[in-house]
Amino acid sequence: MSLEPWDEIRTALHVARAGTVSGAAAAMGVHHATVIRHIDALEDRVNIKLFQRHAKGYTPTEAGRALFEAAQETEQRFEQLAARLQTLQGGISGALVVTCIPELSAALLPALAELCQRHPALEPCLRTEERVLRLEYGEAHVALRAGTEPKEPDNVVQSMGQLTIALYANPELVAAQTTGEEVALDRLGFVAADGAASRAPAEIWLRENGHRVAFRSNDHATRLAAIRSGLGAGFLLPGPDTDGLVQIRAPQPEWASALWLVTHVDLHRSPKVQACTKLLREHIARLLVP
Repeated sequence: MSLEPWDEIRTALHVARAGTVSGAAAAMGVHHATVIRHIDALEDRVNIKLFQRHAKGYTPTEAGRALFEAAQETEQRFEQLAARLQTLQGGISGALVVTCIPELSAALLPALAELCQRHPALEPCLRTEERVLRLEYGEAHVALRAGTEPKEPDNVVQSMGQLTIALYANPELVAAQTTGEEVALDRLGFVAADGAASRAPAEIWLRENGHRVAFRSNDHATRLAAIRSGLGAGFLLPGPDTDGLVQIRAPQPEWASALWLVTHVDLHRSPKVQACTKLLREHIARLLVP
């Protein structure tokens, strides 16, 4: 026994409410022959009589009442779902997952805070992982990615320019290693990335120039703590992460990395994704090479 055809069940529910075929047809805006066909097909499908036919109309049987109670609950759930979908489509509310490289997380927090102020019903989540989250699987709504241009199908990819990367160190380390007016890089140890982050242009430059690595970590927060502790100099985005540190080399073109704003084509035009991407573009402009 299958209860798959919702149209037939919905028709029977209207008949049970109206008590007549003509009343159900008028409520649904269909011909009375369509109503009769749906009722007959449904009774054949479940192999039980759902109505008692009489001169004044249709009265549900015991089996019919049981079916219609369940159908009414289902109808209410569909109505609630339709209202929720309409809210999601027309409003800026609910979950919003943004993913980015860990190095960008601190810089994005003010943007997300402003987003919450503008749209209190929104619930943003910032996921910072080395793994690339799959937008097509719903793992995130908006992605900020660094490096080569993303090529996943069905994604909308916008170039955001180049991330500015500078070299920073603990003030005491700088004071100890300064020769004249400039810090001698060959006397410094470096805090370097490990794993996927080691493919960044600044990390490649570090290896190619043969500078000594004093400490490695695959975790951005750990590398930042190591730089602050004076274990070595390290590459950082100018911004919140660099408070209290000394910039010993300004951003260099060979250290820069391309930045991409990525959304999925199915969600790109939704109000909350548009609100988020607009604000992110405004806030990260100061991080980019002109």
